[in-house]
Parts: sequence; C-alpha cells; structure tokens
Amino acid sequence: MSRHQNGMATASGRRAALAQAVASGRTLLIISQVYVPDPAAVGQHVADAAEEMARRGWRVVVYAANRGYEDPSVRYPGRECRNGVDVRRLPLSSFGKSSIAVRLIAQMLFLAQSMAYGLFQRRLGAVLVSTSPPMAGIAGAVISKVRGAPLLWWVMDLNPDQLVAAGRIASGSLLVRFFDWMNRLTLRQATRIVVLDRFMKDRVIAKAPVQDKIEIIPPWPHDDDLTAPSSASDAFRATHRLQNKFVVMYSGNHSPHNPLDTLLAASQRLAEDDRIRFVFIGGGAAKGDVDRLVAAGARNVVSLPYQPKQMLGSTLTAADIHVVSIGDGMVGIIHPCKIYGAMAIGRPILLFGPPSCHAADIMQGHTLGWHVRHGDLEGTIHAIQAASRLDGTQLRDVGDRCRSIATRQFSRRALLARFCDLLQPAGPR
Repeated sequence: MSRHQNGMATASGRRAALAQAVASGRTLLIISQVYVPDPAAVGQHVADAAEEMARRGWRVVVYAANRGYEDPSVRYPGRECRNGVDVRRLPLSSFGKSSIAVRLIAQMLFLAQSMAYGLFQRRLGAVLVSTSPPMAGIAGAVISKVRGAPLLWWVMDLNPDQLVAAGRIASGSLLVRFFDWMNRLTLRQATRIVVLDRFMKDRVIAKAPVQDKIEIIPPWPHDDDLTAPSSASDAFRATHRLQNKFVVMYSGNHSPHNPLDTLLAASQRLAEDDRIRFVFIGGGAAKGDVDRLVAAGARNVVSLPYQPKQMLGSTLTAADIHVVSIGDGMVGIIHPCKIYGAMAIGRPILLFGPPSCHAADIMQGHTLGWHVRHGDLEGTIHAIQAASRLDGTQLRDVGDRCRSIATRQFSRRALLARFCDLLQPAGPR
C-alpha cells in the first residue's frame, strides 16, 4: 500500500488532530484542482506539503475537484481527512481534457467555488495555490487581498506560455492577454513565489519584477514510493515478458510538450534487435502514437496504462534506462520532473531536449546517461545500443552516480522542509 493509504488515521485521531490545529489559530488554505489519490504529479506534491504543514501544527484545508483529472468518471469523496488534512472536493470541477473550452469551464467553476468558500475560511493564516488549474493564482490573490493573509504561489508550469509555445493559441490573443494580466496580479500580490528551475525563474521575472520574493525549489522525488524488492521488479518483468531484455522505459504523462517521436522512430529501426524492449507506461494526449505502433504489430514495444501508486517502485526499477523528454520550446515553461525519480532509483538517463535546459544542467559534468536532440535518430539509436552493450557492473556504476546526486541535491526530506519553511513564518505564532 502507498504512503497516503497507509497513513489514514483512525476517526477519533483525525478529529483530535483537527481540533488541535483549529485551537492553534492557524489555517492554511490550499487550492489545487488535483489532490491524492488522483495520480497527477501536482496533486501528490501538494499533498506532501499539506501533510507536512499539518504535522507542524497547522489546520490545513484543501479545495480540490471531486472527479479525476485524466478520467472524470473517477469520483472522490466530497469530504475526508487524509493524514490530518481536511480535504473538501467540489462538484462540477472536472469534465476531462477533451478540449480547451471544456477544461476552462471546469476550471472557472472550480475557482469560483474555491474563492467563495475561501473568503469565509475561519482563522486564515496563509494561502497556498499551485498552477492547477492555471488560473488558481487569481483566486489565491483575491482571498489574500481581502483577508490579509500571506500568499505563496507555487508555479509548477506556466500558462499561457505553454499554450502559445504549443501553437494552440496566438500570442496576441485576448485569452493570452487576460492570462498574463492575471499572472501579473498574482505575482504582485504573492508574498513568496516558488519556481522549479532557473529557466522558469527568468520567465516569471520577465512578467513582473519579483526577483526579491522568488525561490527556486525543484520538485522532490517520492523516495518512499520508489523502494521495492528485486522480486517485485522481476515479477513485473516476467508479467510483461521482459526477462533478459534491455528495457528502455518512459513512465508518466505522454504529452506533445514532451515529444517522444524520435524514440518511437528508433524503436522501429531497432525492431529486429530482440535484446531491446521499449516500455511506455501512463496516459495522455500523445499515448495514441505508442498504441498505434503496438496495434500495427510492433513486438518490441509495450504499452501500459498508469500503474497503481503502490507499484511505482517495482515498475520503475524494472527499467534499465529511463527516458526524460522536454520540448525545445518548453524550457522554463514545464519542468522535467521524471529525472528525479529515475535518478533516485539509480537508473541511467536518456534525455531528449535542447542543450540548455534544467535536465541538461543536472547531467552536465557527470556521466549520468545520454543526451540527444529531438530529431537526432542516429544519435538516439547509437545511445540506446551503447547503453544496451554495458554489462551489469557498468550500468550500476552509472546508476550509482545518479542516485548519489539525487540523494545530495534532491532529497524529499530536504526540499519539502525548505518549501514548508517558506509557509511556516506566514501564520500567527
């Protein structure tokens, strides 16, 4: 079972913890459309922060959607206490991702409800909003302004920048100007701003001069979810006929913003090499490209849906090398979070992306794997073949370097503590 499932307290214990937090006079309000057990990464990181603040004696209230982000047919309880956090899930807040219009309607309904409830939240000591949904900042800014509570804006990705870079809306459109106006208002109102890398910091500062209140804190790997006995990894390999194969794995959201075209092309070129298997786990708009290859008879490609969170360790450790991808135009807009989990479990990295990006910064000066540009098919094939020829000791050496850097620079304990320390001084003492 996962950490979140194992951590569910007894009913009496939950009531006692909430009563103690209320008595302390400090309420942290968090607005996030996604929250565990939804598998979206944003919700998992928000839950880490929420639970840590509850452990520090705050009363923590989270407003989230009552349906799944990827799959709106999944329904969650309207209200529950998870590890000391009061989670309130709002209706009409997620209709799926079929179109921008559908997503915007759900996001606006979610934010309208969150703002209405948040304005009347008792003993409000601080407000935390992420960028799920992208307009959440404006709701936090209004509540912060009216109630006089400090606001921390956790920038996980940047919009409208993402939509513009993907070519989905024009840079001078009314929607873009409206988004940017909301971003500037939120930046001015925020007490602290957390971004994920130096490229994102530069983009944020270009929107408003907020360099004095901005902090770079990368998202941490979920170390405790990544441990698994070798037998579990072996069982996963056996289930999917991966024994004695060199496994190239991509796990997570398959998005056009993290292109996999070059990797898929390489899988076709390497179809006759029976030593190598390409495993794709997860969902998203671009997963159809993988599934079409499988449907066409690609025997060296395995396509799997998102796996249960408690199986994360056994699935990730079943790989010999992990793929990380960031689109050339997406640097500073989205963040290559996958690199942390892969490094934490001690696996080499196959990075697709431009020469200057956060993941390339991490790999700079270390032998942690291979870095190729999008479209470099020959370079990709060479990297995969070179990796597959390494013996077990050589692969472990690369993986050990990855794990060592992850432990020193990106540990969950250190980064989560840094993040929550930014919130801690905000409430009454």
